[in-house]
Amino acid sequence: MLIVGAKGFAKEVLEVCHQQGKLNGLAFYDDVNDDLPEVLYDKFPVLKDDKQVMYHFGNFGKDFTLGVGGPKIREILFKKFYALGGNFTTLISSSSYIGNYGNHISEGCNIMQKVVITNDVLIHKGVLINQLSSIGHDVIIGEFSEICPNVSISGNCKIGNQVFIGTGAIVLPNVTVGSNVIIGAGAVVSKDLPENCVAVGIPAKIIKINNE
Repeated sequence: MLIVGAKGFAKEVLEVCHQQGKLNGLAFYDDVNDDLPEVLYDKFPVLKDDKQVMYHFGNFGKDFTLGVGGPKIREILFKKFYALGGNFTTLISSSSYIGNYGNHISEGCNIMQKVVITNDVLIHKGVLINQLSSIGHDVIIGEFSEICPNVSISGNCKIGNQVFIGTGAIVLPNVTVGSNVIIGAGAVVSKDLPENCVAVGIPAKIIKINNE
């Protein structure tokens, strides 16, 4: 397994790898930070360039997962390592609970510790659902969206692509959130949100429209 990233969230991903017994040949990748040792925890090498990645894929398997947050950077890194021949791999913490009926979790997702996912939930590629979050029935979450810790998404909600939902936010039932939306920490979303906006507060109100 290759964990893309070697700080912060990557350490939490390492714990999930430990739970799943995926430590054999595990390495990190970080070409940004200069203050990292060559080997983390005296055990896991930190790769720095594409040549090292290709060697790793050839000798230790092609599975990789994302150890960084941020919807846009996650998609960029997916494209980079997929182009190098990597296999975008989903990791699910053993402490999470996934319902038994009608669920589909796509490639490259990170389902972290003590997440609860009920039934008939569709989670698209590259989604990050952080610890202690809950996902109600009949929810759809779009590609590379990030659900921060302790978020509650109620039943029958639709979350677009590259949505960021801040820590402790609540999305009430039957709400649709468009793509490229940022929802602030602690917000309560009671009405639909259009694409490309920032919403904060209780109830959540739009404070910015991004015209990108």
